[in-house]
Amino acid sequence: MSNVVVVGAQWGDEGKGKIVDWLSLRADVVVRFQGGHNAGHTLVIGQNVYKLSLLPSGIVRKNKLAVIGNGVVVDPWALFAEIDKLRGQGVEIGEHNLKVADNAVLILPLHRELDGLREDDTAGGVKIGTTRRGIGPAYEDKIGRRAIRVCDLADKATLGRKVDGLLGHHNALRRGFGAEEVNRAELLQQLAEIAEKILPYAAPVWRDLDEARRAGKRILFEGAQGSLLDVDHGTYPYVTSSNTMAGSASAGSGLGPGSLGYILGIVKAYTTRVGEGPFPTELTDEIGQWLGEKGHEFGVVTGRKRRCGWFDAVLVRQTVKLNGIHGIALTKLDVLDGLKELKICVGYEVNGKLLDYFPAGMGDQAAAKPVYETLEGWSETTRGARSWVDLPATAVKYVRRIEELIGAPVALLSTSPEREDTILMKDPFED
Repeated sequence: MSNVVVVGAQWGDEGKGKIVDWLSLRADVVVRFQGGHNAGHTLVIGQNVYKLSLLPSGIVRKNKLAVIGNGVVVDPWALFAEIDKLRGQGVEIGEHNLKVADNAVLILPLHRELDGLREDDTAGGVKIGTTRRGIGPAYEDKIGRRAIRVCDLADKATLGRKVDGLLGHHNALRRGFGAEEVNRAELLQQLAEIAEKILPYAAPVWRDLDEARRAGKRILFEGAQGSLLDVDHGTYPYVTSSNTMAGSASAGSGLGPGSLGYILGIVKAYTTRVGEGPFPTELTDEIGQWLGEKGHEFGVVTGRKRRCGWFDAVLVRQTVKLNGIHGIALTKLDVLDGLKELKICVGYEVNGKLLDYFPAGMGDQAAAKPVYETLEGWSETTRGARSWVDLPATAVKYVRRIEELIGAPVALLSTSPEREDTILMKDPFED
């Protein structure tokens, strides 16, 4: 049996929730390994719809262990609001099925406030379009070695000193923005109250995961956002604050890279993006509007409308290589039903030069113009198809062309939000 890493291979919002839920039925342990509650998954299970942003998708399944790894930045107040909401939907959540890495960094109210101050700063530089949830500032404090971690909440003797070091940095920033300084006593009181709730879930999850691996249990690693938002390999500076690539599954969980197994990339049959930044195949015409409406392209966490465009094979081929993707799960094929013709980006023209990759420079990325290949569309419906024979011939041709262009096979094909509406070519858990 193989462990499986699931990563988004575009700009996020590729439909990871359904695929992770589908795979979680076969898994024993489901691990979140990076990001924070700025990511969102929608799970449709029968008549129930679950919206998750921080909890691993496996939490809605009985007899599964859900793990929040050390690579995640955890807003404990958001975490327990999400837990309370799911409990209200009948989901059982307790210390027996949820563990939080004791060395995970906490997102504090001051991180959320700093995020907002920066986004609202009209004299600032590039507008990133963050979710204002404090993810970036929390990661900054982690790298700056001044963050408060889950385990710090249990050490009252040193917590005050660590808070002082944190506030020395943040209050200087707040003064620069003309904002009121953080009240130390109030923050310590907030931490004392949340400590009682989160510490029972805290654990050295690296050890638990190693024991699970040794016992032959199936482990599913669940990434957040998408590869093109990776802080190193994404469309910098319009990126998230963590590494979203498959390699982070190891660093963000504590399980060695030799145990990761099958890398599954989630890819939408077209392309979407939330927030600012380059998007070569973006459609601002009626087709883009049509894709957004038919695909219900609104963010799970923020409700922001997603920008829509044609499938970009160059970008996905790049993320396939960067992640070491073995196969892809192609989602939302049914959204393309009814289009007479489809276009796939196969290259870029950048300042008079043809490129077969997406350049790293901000200016070159903004200047990239897509080179398209046109394919015939289909009028028949693909929604709900569960076999290749249920698909129109032109839809099959479209999928096969995508495989050729990105250099990876389709392992799963999703034809609706329903979990059962999935065509399986390769079970990622099987070697």
